[in-house]
Amino acid sequence: MALVRRARISKTVVDALQPGEMVRDTDIVGFGVRRQRGAPVYFVRKRVGGVARWMTIGTHGAGWTPDKARKEAQSILGTIADGGDPAAAKQLDRDRSRVADAVELFLQHHGPKLKPRTREEYERLFKLHLLPAFGHRRVDEINRSDVARFHAERSATKAGANFALACLSKFMSWAEEHGLRPENSNPCRRVKKYATVKRERYLTAEEFARLGTELDRVEADEEESPFVTAALRLLILTGARLNEILTLKWSYVDLQRSLLFLPDSKTGQKAIRLSDAAIAVLINLPRLSGNPYVLPGRLEGQGLINLQKPWRRIRERAGLPDVRIHDLRHSFASVAAASGGSLPMIGKLLGHTQPQTTARYAHLADDPVQDLNQRVGSTIAAAMRVKDGSRG
Repeated sequence: MALVRRARISKTVVDALQPGEMVRDTDIVGFGVRRQRGAPVYFVRKRVGGVARWMTIGTHGAGWTPDKARKEAQSILGTIADGGDPAAAKQLDRDRSRVADAVELFLQHHGPKLKPRTREEYERLFKLHLLPAFGHRRVDEINRSDVARFHAERSATKAGANFALACLSKFMSWAEEHGLRPENSNPCRRVKKYATVKRERYLTAEEFARLGTELDRVEADEEESPFVTAALRLLILTGARLNEILTLKWSYVDLQRSLLFLPDSKTGQKAIRLSDAAIAVLINLPRLSGNPYVLPGRLEGQGLINLQKPWRRIRERAGLPDVRIHDLRHSFASVAAASGGSLPMIGKLLGHTQPQTTARYAHLADDPVQDLNQRVGSTIAAAMRVKDGSRG
């Protein structure tokens, strides 16, 4: 027969338990901990419908502490007091510990902390990679070997594999915090990321010319949507990030001041300066009634979603198979440098400046920055055989 005593359940009390001992908590009636042969186990004992019910909370040290078990006991006792079935509730908790269900909760809780674009990347990665690999399994079943295999299977694109590992690690840490895994059990921790070499690719004047010729031809032959080619021209002529252009709304455009005001970019609020060549692209675009986006997509009221497929077709025909869309931003920066722009001024054009470094460049006036922007736009437009203010 078990030796039973009463005390406030604490780590000291639990660690001192001997096999065959049981402690009933003095603060919460019905909450207790007992040790048989192995580790101590937290439980709730309560009469339900005149029948004594024993409900196991969890094993001490396997994700359960006295404080956490105490909170769970209060929850179970509250369910009973409200007339609910704690066993059914616990089964629901077990169901939610499946990866597929836990991911949904993770995105609900963690998603609002992320920028919209980052959240979209998380959702896409979970849908295409994490759920097919682990969705049917319990969160606490995933071990380091599983993660290492998951990472290795995506090694063809090392940066993508590393991003998948980082997202999975974030999810596992969240799962620990919410009791779905034991503490300090994140299986991603000692899985090494792949070494990656930062790639910098810049277009030469001759490559700008080939790209300009191909864009002209595509527009003339109407092979792609005019909004696709306009998006590419804006990326080339502004140095903006892809998502900044795809989510651009007419309400952000101030042609009189030659500016785009972005309320929420990767670096927060941001102003992008417009050269005459970039303004010409915007002026030539039709505005669709009821659609706020500068570059409308196929769905009514929505913006352009994906440039990757048309960009691959265009770059192949222009003889630029290795050029990524983000390389257009690098190329804008390289032209700015070749045009005599200082690093602070180029950083201001690209929106690279962080709050802590902005003060160093506060003495720079807007006029020289806009002058540099005008020279960059004119240089690129000339290389692409496009006149400022019209397409040649």
